[in-house]
Amino acid sequence: MTDFADMLQGYRRFRNTGWTQQRGRWDELSEGQSPRVMVIACSDSRVDPAQIFDTSPGEIFVVRNVAALVPPFETNPGHHGVSAALEFAVQVLNVGEIVVMGHGKCGGCKAALSQELRDAPPGEGGFIHNWIDMLDEARENVISRFGDDLGRDAHRAMEQEGVKVSLANLRTFPCVRSKERNGALKLVGAFFAISDGQLHLLDQQSGEFHPATLESA
Repeated sequence: MTDFADMLQGYRRFRNTGWTQQRGRWDELSEGQSPRVMVIACSDSRVDPAQIFDTSPGEIFVVRNVAALVPPFETNPGHHGVSAALEFAVQVLNVGEIVVMGHGKCGGCKAALSQELRDAPPGEGGFIHNWIDMLDEARENVISRFGDDLGRDAHRAMEQEGVKVSLANLRTFPCVRSKERNGALKLVGAFFAISDGQLHLLDQQSGEFHPATLESA
């Protein structure tokens, strides 16, 4: 199990290899960033977008949270972390694509489906429940399909419905909606299956997820 002492060893390896060997790249990044893609992913330790997509520093702008959720556009007072990051990516960095990536064995989606944290107070699961209640309507869709059989297929359906919820919520932001309409921004739905390492992409016309090809286009 990795602890912070192990992480410091990793930092030393990074300084001796990754940073030193790409010094030119880091000098460039010290002047600013210009990623073309924003990735919204889950905080789960098993699904690091930089590793899954084999990217280098500065190539993707990443936001991670429980269940890779995007809240709808709201103007009420509060601390809107995801919305602030989205605003920065779209309006300041001018990213051309936003990828929402859900994943298999997602604890947030499992809790949304089971409702196991419904009555938990803040600090004991309540914050999680209040966050994942964005999936309540999606949960109803899953329950209507699977009934009381909340096994692996239902969980997979819930995880993939979560991606669709975030894509729909992204389109409630005026800046996203207008840029998508004029072709300056593309939204992509993705799902990473931890069990087999397979990435699936959402066909937004059919609503179905299909494995990404392993061959270069």
